[in-house]
Amino acid sequence: MISPRVEINLDKIWHNARTLVQRLAVHGISVTAVTKATLGSYEIAGTLLEAGVDTLGDSRIENIETMRHAGVPASMTLIRSPMLSQASRVVKHTDVSFNTELQVISKLSDCAQKAKRTHGVVLMVELGDLREGIMPDDLENAVRETLRLPGILLKGIGTNLACRSGVSPDARNMAELSAIADSIEAEFGLRLEIVSGGNSANLPWAISGADTGRINDLRLGESILLGREPLHRQPIDGLHTDAITLIAEVIESKVKPSQPWGKIAQTAFGVNSPARKQGQISQTILAIGRQDTDQSGLGPPLDIEILGASSDHLIVDSGVNRLSVGDEMTFQLNYSALIRVMTSPFVAKVLYRNARPVKH
Repeated sequence: MISPRVEINLDKIWHNARTLVQRLAVHGISVTAVTKATLGSYEIAGTLLEAGVDTLGDSRIENIETMRHAGVPASMTLIRSPMLSQASRVVKHTDVSFNTELQVISKLSDCAQKAKRTHGVVLMVELGDLREGIMPDDLENAVRETLRLPGILLKGIGTNLACRSGVSPDARNMAELSAIADSIEAEFGLRLEIVSGGNSANLPWAISGADTGRINDLRLGESILLGREPLHRQPIDGLHTDAITLIAEVIESKVKPSQPWGKIAQTAFGVNSPARKQGQISQTILAIGRQDTDQSGLGPPLDIEILGASSDHLIVDSGVNRLSVGDEMTFQLNYSALIRVMTSPFVAKVLYRNARPVKH
């Protein structure tokens, strides 16, 4: 089989999605499944919908367009603030978009009127992680101006935590978002359909038995695809952590010194090699590199140590496991490695259902 490749087990993805949908439903929370790592895969999108997901969310309009053209029958949400240059595409292909700038919402209004459509908007609120979001003190004005725009329907509010600064979702900031929702409804005499509390990092809080308040939506990607929560990268009980794996092929296997020799400067990527143990090692090179994935996010097999990577090579110490050219090695992935490897055109994507490859 072709290498390198990503093997995607649709049955395990279905199980992860179904399990999370059921666990969150008990708390009155629905799931928006984030598809950005799957590049608009029709098969994966269909699997998520079969598992009971309500909405598909993506940060790239191109992926949403791919799913639309493939006939995926789902409500689609753009979960990154739209670019002005893509406003007409956003209105045409999405039902809802997350927004923080009135200038952008005004442009969406213009495009919606021209297309004779109504476009839903969720206003994102900044609660400390310092990625996107309207400051809470400015939200009332943003709501007022949004409500004035024709062709725009204010669907709700949301927030994002843990992505940029690692701020954890907890009882305090989730209660603040609930209070903001109540305040907006009281001030403007409306009902917010969506109060989106965040992403997979919210799961420990959401299923802990805490009061979830007004939070009725979470955007889940990593937890569904990799079976882990992002705060500490710990496995989620009952989920598969190997639904997606990376397989790479050995192109060199030799016994070499563990230490380089000669005058040492920066590497090709501007970092210094860490100190290694002295002596000879079984060094193996695999045909995948930084152009394809984030080597720091790869989980190698037991007793295999990743030594480094260049653009096209992954170098490992295979220990007592002397490998041969042509052998393959399987890696687990964190979200950073997954995003990179799925985006690489040099890595094949092979989907399985019922242990058989899916033709696509």
